[in-house]
Amino acid sequence: MTTITTPADTTIGAGLEIDPAAWPKPAVYQLVTSLVVPRPIAWVSTVDPDGRRNLAPYSYFTLVADHPPHVAFSSIGEKDTLRNIRAVGQFVINVADQRLLERMDNSAGHYGPDVDEFQMAGVTPAPSRLVLPDRVQQARAHLECELVDVHPVGNGNIVVGRVVHVHVDREVWRDGRVDSRLLDPVLRLSRCYGRLSPEVTAEEEPAPHVFE
Repeated sequence: MTTITTPADTTIGAGLEIDPAAWPKPAVYQLVTSLVVPRPIAWVSTVDPDGRRNLAPYSYFTLVADHPPHVAFSSIGEKDTLRNIRAVGQFVINVADQRLLERMDNSAGHYGPDVDEFQMAGVTPAPSRLVLPDRVQQARAHLECELVDVHPVGNGNIVVGRVVHVHVDREVWRDGRVDSRLLDPVLRLSRCYGRLSPEVTAEEEPAPHVFE
């Protein structure tokens, strides 16, 4: 296991005041990925213009709008996922649950464009409804997306997609909505994985904009 060393500071007092620009890159990575937690994972499936499939997880992922729904994830550097999305303009966010953790993690390796990560991970490709890339059949939810834009930021590339179709398995659908406890999504905590806690607060009323 690689150990990331942070700069020594014996005058902490009430806490650390940190200038990220003064810290080594690995130390900053460990710092911010330990603070922005938990992070949902976008298990992104894409296809290149020649029909070669790609599947990879991204933990820099979030919802950015709900009407119409848009999601975003960040690719650090230029990888096959990003190249395929630029070329084809579509992708699928497969929601990985705890049953799929090991297989999802297996798809995170640095493979060449000729390698089919669906096969490497031992998951089944299934046709999407509105986009060209396949979905992961074993996943309990899928967001089919069309590319809106790619924004370079720092060493990342923020991929924004409009959700044009959603599939949800009946196993996680209760009382007219998704039950997140049944969905049991994989979460990222710095350099390890986690899951949702069963302890939650009482549900709140929807935000005013939902009905506007």
